[in-house]
Amino acid sequence: MNTDKKHLDLINFIGLQRENIQQLATDLIKIPTENPPGNNYREICEFLANRLKKSGFATKLIRAKGALGDSEKYPRWNLIARHETGVKGDCIHFNSHTDVVEAGHGWTIDPFGGLAIEDRVYGRGACDMKGGLATSIVAAETFIKLNPKHRGAIEISATTDEESGGFSGVAFLAEKGYFDPNKVNHVIIPEPLNKDRICLGHRGVWWAEIETKGKIAHGSMPFLGDSAIRHMSAVLTEMEENLVPLLLGRKSEMPVVPDQAKKASLNINSIHGGEKEQVYDYEGLPTPCVPDRCKITIDRRFLIEENLQDVKNEIKNLMEKLKTKRPGFQYDIKDLFEVLPTMTNKNSKIVRVVDNSIQKILKRKPEYVISPGTYDQKHIDRIGQLKNCIAYGPGILELAHQPDEWIGIDDMLESCKVMGLSIEKILN
Repeated sequence: MNTDKKHLDLINFIGLQRENIQQLATDLIKIPTENPPGNNYREICEFLANRLKKSGFATKLIRAKGALGDSEKYPRWNLIARHETGVKGDCIHFNSHTDVVEAGHGWTIDPFGGLAIEDRVYGRGACDMKGGLATSIVAAETFIKLNPKHRGAIEISATTDEESGGFSGVAFLAEKGYFDPNKVNHVIIPEPLNKDRICLGHRGVWWAEIETKGKIAHGSMPFLGDSAIRHMSAVLTEMEENLVPLLLGRKSEMPVVPDQAKKASLNINSIHGGEKEQVYDYEGLPTPCVPDRCKITIDRRFLIEENLQDVKNEIKNLMEKLKTKRPGFQYDIKDLFEVLPTMTNKNSKIVRVVDNSIQKILKRKPEYVISPGTYDQKHIDRIGQLKNCIAYGPGILELAHQPDEWIGIDDMLESCKVMGLSIEKILN
């Protein structure tokens, strides 16, 4: 069959899958996989396995036994599905995370209802990234129907805990060899970066816990103690008045989106100090104590032009500066998590193929971007040593983690055509 004819047949067939892709996105949203704590991971993996088996995929459920976050109460289940015919060829792998962040407040609809209104499917995870997962599955299924004797292999993985680092998901699977470049040649992660964008990588990240120390005393006599919270207040003031403006003056040459994310950034994820928050059924008053401990968790996003050690030293120098100015000032800095910036080569085959497919389907050249936050490419690159990896999928990144999160059905359908055509170009 003529290649152009095959491409057209596939594109037209995918064009008939609007209801199919909408329903799958809805079904996935209705399984509330909130992380933390990590609900219903096995349920969503079994749902996907049962569906993919009908298209001839061999499926495997893999629990990340012993990995970070895994427990008997909240086991971390992942799915690997593979379709092959025995004909030699490349392997293209679609990886999506199944976990979603908490619903939070401000919703006007049921966050786990999967409600479809006009061209949108609403719900927590619609955009990030159950819509992308549904899109990749329909693309693969449709390709297989039209190409039952295709070369190579198609893999689909549904993995856990991307929102909390991905250590029991992609990192665990990479350690087990599931992203070995000798087995997998190309990876697409359907994160919501927009249907006409190819995401080549992400900024770097360093999470750390900073603790200030003090001396406990009676709250009526604070002069007998030393408030760790007041010390931490000085830390926060120094960050706000001096460090943050310094970071905003640094701008990357990487094509990070949105534009504001081209700059280095610092976020305070949490602050805890003094007396512990009481259990929910306690109705009494707190006790009067000067706090002897205070902790913050920082999220420092750094640019490819920055050095990680310099990033860490910047915080340490800030703390040392305060130590010279504040009597009794003591602190600890604890590393929690770090990932270097990564960027896939624009000349790699997966980039060129998806670029060509976008141009064919959308009639315009794609925009090349870098994600402001990390995603599971970091583990595929760092542990799996697989460099041919991009993020490409439907959805608007700014809607992620927001109330009334949604994804466009037409966007999923067009992105599905791009994915399906990319599969065909690689495997046929």
